[in-house]
Amino acid sequence: MDHDSRAALFDSTAEHYDEDTFHASVAEALVSPLPGSPGLVLDVATGTGVAAYAALSLKPSRVLAVDLSPAMLARAYAKAPSLDPDRVISWQVAPAVPMPAADGSAGVVLCASSLHFLGAVAFADWLRVLRPGGRLAFSVVSGARFKPSGRFADFVPRDLSFPTDEAGAAALASSAGFVDASARTFTMTGGDRVRSVFLVHATAP
Repeated sequence: MDHDSRAALFDSTAEHYDEDTFHASVAEALVSPLPGSPGLVLDVATGTGVAAYAALSLKPSRVLAVDLSPAMLARAYAKAPSLDPDRVISWQVAPAVPMPAADGSAGVVLCASSLHFLGAVAFADWLRVLRPGGRLAFSVVSGARFKPSGRFADFVPRDLSFPTDEAGAAALASSAGFVDASARTFTMTGGDRVRSVFLVHATAP
């Protein structure tokens, strides 16, 4: 599916995206174990910016947040006056793979709630942009729970097999060339709904 139709789909969901607090909780859980003062942080497929804003707690020199959807980024940017008064975050409308960043320039790559739209091709790009010892943090849906339907199913890449346990989630990173990969299950219960993803942290060699 082409970039315009992808952007249109995510534009259509932007207005109510932040009503779902699960995404922000995932982003905060991804960021919390990362080391401080990472230099440049790249937020891949930022959506409404929840991971980019969470990354400010690390005291980065700069955050570059990229998304295909102008409407998502508009909602992200609208929060900047209160959440990022120092304008540490730069926002850019662009495909998230490849990231518009130089080789070896980033100390951290974040990808919250988006890998299932990017596919395995993203890992090679993350290795490219991270400096040696840089940290990768991403969430990934469980193959046992993730059942895309309707128009969203057309956006799910075929090159990524979704893990069914923590070992399989960590293996996504290690098999792509990252080291010290670890994964844990993140679960959030709201009402009668239980939602769960794997949080993966790894290091660029």
